[in-house]
Amino acid sequence: MRGYYEKTPEESLEMLGVTSNGLNDEEITKRREEYGFNELEEAARKSPFQVFLEQFKDFLVIILLVAAIISAFLGKLESTIVIMVVVIINAILGTIQHIKAEQSLKGLKALSSPVAKVFRNGQKLEIPSRELLVGDILYLDAGDYVSADGRILESFSLQVNESSLTGESESVLKFIDVINKDDVSIGDRKNMVFSGSFVTYGRGVVLVTSIGMNTEIGKIANLLESAKEKKTPLQVGLDNFGKKLAFVILIISAIIFGLDIFRGRNIIDSFMFAVSLAVAAIPEALSSIVTIVLALGTQKMAKKNAIVRKLHAVESLGSISVICSDKTGTLTQNKMTVQKVFVDGKILDHDSLDHDKTLEKNLVLMALLCNDAVTVENKEIGDPTEVALVNLGEIYELDELIIRDQYPRLGEVPFDSDRKLMSTIHQFNDKYIMLTKGALDVLLSRTVKVETSEG
Repeated sequence: MRGYYEKTPEESLEMLGVTSNGLNDEEITKRREEYGFNELEEAARKSPFQVFLEQFKDFLVIILLVAAIISAFLGKLESTIVIMVVVIINAILGTIQHIKAEQSLKGLKALSSPVAKVFRNGQKLEIPSRELLVGDILYLDAGDYVSADGRILESFSLQVNESSLTGESESVLKFIDVINKDDVSIGDRKNMVFSGSFVTYGRGVVLVTSIGMNTEIGKIANLLESAKEKKTPLQVGLDNFGKKLAFVILIISAIIFGLDIFRGRNIIDSFMFAVSLAVAAIPEALSSIVTIVLALGTQKMAKKNAIVRKLHAVESLGSISVICSDKTGTLTQNKMTVQKVFVDGKILDHDSLDHDKTLEKNLVLMALLCNDAVTVENKEIGDPTEVALVNLGEIYELDELIIRDQYPRLGEVPFDSDRKLMSTIHQFNDKYIMLTKGALDVLLSRTVKVETSEG
């Protein structure tokens, strides 16, 4: 079966039985029964009590529990109480760490878009993103998170950041043309958008083709849920140590028991002595010390925004000397910043411009005016390069919205991949001036003069 990227917008609409008026109430009810809600399914989470009980599965902990039971039979209640307190504290620490990690992971889900703009029953509506259906006509604007996979019907300089899927930090320019190739990778399906990505520029209209677990990000979530857990090197080492220790203790206790019998001591007294020796030889504090040390490690990592779900994973991370990756975007903040500025024949640091000098002041003003990006309530909306220029203005306490009100845009030529330039027209002191930014090679080929302080 051909993918949607191989079909025209008209063929995609016809295949899903959708008209230009969008879905009607009858189709919405029918498709809700067929497709369900647009959300990622989660495996049943363990209750805190289940997590607490799992802390007792460790082999060394089992040995300690056996020692506690034997101590109780021997009438040594102090030893029993000490061992049980140590084991319970160990279990509580592990449970607390697990719950804190789960809460942190839930916080990551806030990245998903809570609402979506759709066209239903011939009118534009705003609905919760979880109510999106296959066949919905979805509207996307700069700053929107994409709530589902879809085929692009209309694109007006639409650019989408797909780093969550591809690892590429640069935004992808989208189009509506058919891609006549088989097995095209996600990054090359430029006539489609995918759930979890982010619109950085322009606007578009999309036909929803997949929701929930059927989206590309849903397939990744399914793989994560089905992945099998393996014991960490520390867990394997502690298990092996516990087994060897138990074996050695049993052998020594048996030898002591035999020697006591050989010396003519009472069997019951000999047995009690051997058991007491075995209990004394077990390192009751080892499990707790390991847990406390690992818990301290997770706290240090949490301060650096690294969430550790399993305590023992800290030791595995500490053993890593080399990390290999084929993508840089996933290892960075995925954020561009201005580092150097060339003005008046000099290269300056981004934070060392003199705002009293006309050339340097005008450069920052032009960077904010020939620009569509905005920062609102710590949310950056727009192309990463344009956001970097807006952040440059903030260093000098210039608000892009105020500047654009002072020098309103009278006309513009939007950026496109052929021209590689963006131009806007503004009025400065009764003069109409066109500001242009874009690819350096294209700009230099059109440049006839570079302004300096000397003229």
